[in-house]
Amino acid sequence: MVLVSRSTEALETVRQDIAAAGGAAEVRACDVSDAEALAGMIEEVASTHGRLDILVNNAGITRDGLILRMSNADFDTVIDVNLRSAFVACRAAARPMMRGRFGRIVNIGSVTGIIGNAGQTNYAAAKAGLIGLTKTLAAELGSKGITANVVAPGFVETSMLDGLSPDRKEELMKTLPVRRFGQPDEIAHAVSFVSSDLAGYFTGQVLVVDGGLAR
Repeated sequence: MVLVSRSTEALETVRQDIAAAGGAAEVRACDVSDAEALAGMIEEVASTHGRLDILVNNAGITRDGLILRMSNADFDTVIDVNLRSAFVACRAAARPMMRGRFGRIVNIGSVTGIIGNAGQTNYAAAKAGLIGLTKTLAAELGSKGITANVVAPGFVETSMLDGLSPDRKEELMKTLPVRRFGQPDEIAHAVSFVSSDLAGYFTGQVLVVDGGLAR
């Protein structure tokens, strides 16, 4: 397993957790908005390990603001990181996966890409685009033994929620039938499923894990 982030320090704890569970992982630094560096890193990983079986695109940032106040730079930055990087990574991963006649591509979307969210024109556009990208990959690569799916979380207890006030969090919870935010492990289980042999007939789909928000 290869873990990728802009900073390797951010992933060291994850690597240690994997090792403690009996697995093995290596950590690499890469700015996913740098298309050349990202593609080169994926190609080098496939070459070093002799194959590439699973790709999970999980990079995401926000630059929130109402559309009348959103700058071109804030729109473009979110599209570059949240959508364009996934395209670059999928294109680079497709070749070694095709050679191996097997692959699992998992793109981490968002319920926002399905229902929208005020103040997130850029984020919603990127995540909606990710769905179209993934469905097209499923059509193009399915005959090569490669599946492509989106896991679309709702509100999950991650750093993206840290900036919200307790009152705002309480308001959001009231919109959820389960009356709580999701946990990272619950999203991980969904990713594990679509990456597994059990999901060989599951492709081009959006697996929504949102506590019933987009019902």
